[in-house]
Amino acid sequence: MKTLTGTGALWRLALRRDRVRLPAWVLGITLMVVGTASSFEGLFPTAEQRADFAAGVVRNTGFRALYGPLYDSSVGGLTAWRIGAAGAVYAALMSLLLMVRHTRSEEETGRFELLGATVVGRHAGLAAAFIHVGLANVGVALFITLGFIASGLPAAGALAFGAALGLSGCAFAAVTAITAQLATTGRAAGGLAGAFLGGAYVVRIIGDSGDGTLSWFSPIGWAVKTQMFADERWWVLSLPIAVTLVMVPVAFVLVSRRDLGGGLLADKPGPSRASPQLRGPLGLAWHLQRGLLSGWVFGLVGAGAAVGAIAKDVGDFGEQIGDILRNLGNNEILVDAYFSGIMSLFALASGGYLIQAVLRLRAEETAMRAEPLLASPVSRWGWAWPHLLVAAAGATVLLAAVGFAAGLTHGLRVGDVGGQVPKLMATALLQLPAALTLGGLAFALTGILPRFTAIAWALFAAFVLVGYVGELLNLPEIALDVSPFRHTPRFPVTDISVTPLIILGAVASALGWLGYVGLRRRDILSG
Repeated sequence: MKTLTGTGALWRLALRRDRVRLPAWVLGITLMVVGTASSFEGLFPTAEQRADFAAGVVRNTGFRALYGPLYDSSVGGLTAWRIGAAGAVYAALMSLLLMVRHTRSEEETGRFELLGATVVGRHAGLAAAFIHVGLANVGVALFITLGFIASGLPAAGALAFGAALGLSGCAFAAVTAITAQLATTGRAAGGLAGAFLGGAYVVRIIGDSGDGTLSWFSPIGWAVKTQMFADERWWVLSLPIAVTLVMVPVAFVLVSRRDLGGGLLADKPGPSRASPQLRGPLGLAWHLQRGLLSGWVFGLVGAGAAVGAIAKDVGDFGEQIGDILRNLGNNEILVDAYFSGIMSLFALASGGYLIQAVLRLRAEETAMRAEPLLASPVSRWGWAWPHLLVAAAGATVLLAAVGFAAGLTHGLRVGDVGGQVPKLMATALLQLPAALTLGGLAFALTGILPRFTAIAWALFAAFVLVGYVGELLNLPEIALDVSPFRHTPRFPVTDISVTPLIILGAVASALGWLGYVGLRRRDILSG
């Protein structure tokens, strides 16, 4: 078909552009999932210990809502319970971002218009993106399956786990392909698909909090319903396959019904006069960043409320949870240790927000929206610092909101809202200097090596792996200490130490200074 001419060449181009990004996604998801199985093998070496732990999970509605139902007390069953839903989210997020990158973003930057002027068919770009993202999900499924089998887990459960995650990714790739035809910008297309992903996860949480019926309406819930390592329901895999097979043709039809560069949902005309806040770079930065911040706040506050709601039940697991938290002692200390560990993970999430917010500078630059602004009396630093300020303030708001939500829900359960809210807000905000180092790193790359800003995301993925399964995989201390999140105070388990906060703040400032120097000395749009 002439409309598919050039598909192979565009796919090879996508592979070249993602030669670092794609392996990082696939291996990162694989290590996180397989590492979870290794952690359960180390924590609960006997079937009796696993059965005792599983009994506590089954009784706890909060844990069932957060992670899903537990179908079996084997190592595989515990792994499916702990990381099954989250793994499906990671695969979906990978697919979402890659699909936007190779469809709508290509049109938004004008690159596909240049390619379309050559011998490239109208549907070639979308077909190449589907092949690219589909093979990425095949890689996720294959490596997870092989990793589980190499760990000694049953082959049937390993295959079901890998297939469930890979097919979840394919389903969300198809959804994102449709939103890329509806929206006119990559940010809007990703936002629509992200809203669908968030809604699917919320539906799963609500469904698993009850009898599980509502979870059947969530693609994330389908991964859990497959019952990996517990009398697998192979027929459930037909659901994401059906969604993919239905939505892929729809996406191709929509491509034919819109103009190149346009979207089926037309942008509304703005007001004839700009609001007063847009008269300066700070107002413009806030205008560009507010949607991103709102989405992060909405997602993390909900997660914070969920972890706060189940914190009181941590002590119900007795010896098993004591093993997980290194036998710290009584229930109160267990809960404090739980919150300390959880807040470090939320800090990682805020670091991801900072990277995304700071790299908005580079996005404005490559979209050639920065040049007209810099042609005015606004200096380069005058253009950059408002984005950095909004990003840093946003990370502060994120952590404070998470701490407040967790403190409120936990305080309501234990009858101590006045004491828990400030304590957990402090626990969250003490992680801020570590998160700021990621923002500083992103700005340093923007100023010095703008073509290699993906390094910031690669390091973020590495820090996530270290924080999630680093100790459980017995990584050497030197590897663990690379992550800035290892050096923040473990309040409220330990007293607050100011020294590491000062050092992390100095590192973030030094990285910011490097970005400032690089931005001043290089040409705009150069690398």
